[in-house]
Amino acid sequence: MQTSKHGLVVSAHSADFVWRAGGAIALYAQRGWTMTVVCLSFGERGESAKLWRQPGMTLERVKQDRRAEAERAAEVLGAQIRFLDLGDYPLRVSDEALFQLADIYRELRPAFVLTHSQRDPYNFDHPLATHVAQEARIIAQAHGPAPGEPVLGAPPVFLFEPHQPEQCEWKPQVLLDITEVWDKKRQAFELMAAQEHLWEYYTRVALQRGVQASRNSDAKIRYAEAYQRVFPQVTGELA
Repeated sequence: MQTSKHGLVVSAHSADFVWRAGGAIALYAQRGWTMTVVCLSFGERGESAKLWRQPGMTLERVKQDRRAEAERAAEVLGAQIRFLDLGDYPLRVSDEALFQLADIYRELRPAFVLTHSQRDPYNFDHPLATHVAQEARIIAQAHGPAPGEPVLGAPPVFLFEPHQPEQCEWKPQVLLDITEVWDKKRQAFELMAAQEHLWEYYTRVALQRGVQASRNSDAKIRYAEAYQRVFPQVTGELA
C-alpha cells in the first residue's frame, strides 16, 4: 500500500531531469511525495563530450560516470532513480522496455508525469522518450496487458522545457514557482560535471521563467520552471 503520493519523471538521458525538472522534483519531494526518475539512457554517446576527451575513455566508463552523477543529483533533489540503459544517439526502445515502463506506471500509480517535448529537431532521443512515456501510460491504463491487475487512472502529463522551445513548437502553459528549492536544483546542476556548459544556461532559464511567473500572478517569484500540458485540466473551480 502506498504511503505517499507519487510523481514520475521519464528522462531520455541521465541529466535531462536535472536541467528541466529538478525544481519540481525537489519541491514535491520536500512536500513528502515520492518522486521517481526513470532514465532511458545514460546519455553516454551524445551528451558526454567532456568525458570522451579524456585519454583511454571507454563506453562503460562513461556510463558509470554518468550513472554516478545522476544518482548523486537525484539524492540531492530527494528522488529515487532507475536506469533502463537503452542507449542513446540513437535511443531505441524495445517492446520489452515499453512494457517495463508500463509496469512502473502500475507499480507507482503516479499522480502526474513529467517528460520531454513532443518535438525536438536537435535531439531525436527527446521526442522518442515522450512518445514512449505516453505509450506506456496508455498500456498501463488497459486491462489486457496485465489481466487481473488494477489499471492506471489518468495522470496528467506535463512536458518540460526543451533547450530550443521555439524550434520544438513548445509553449509554456504552466509556470511552477521553485524559488524555495532553487539551491537544491543548482546543487544538482553542479554534480553534472560532464555537461558543465549548461549550468549557467539553465540558471538563466529559471530566472526568465521566474519573471514570467511573477508577471502572471500576484506573487514575487525569483525562479520558476515551465511546462506544457498534454491533456486538458479537469477542475471544479476556475479560481
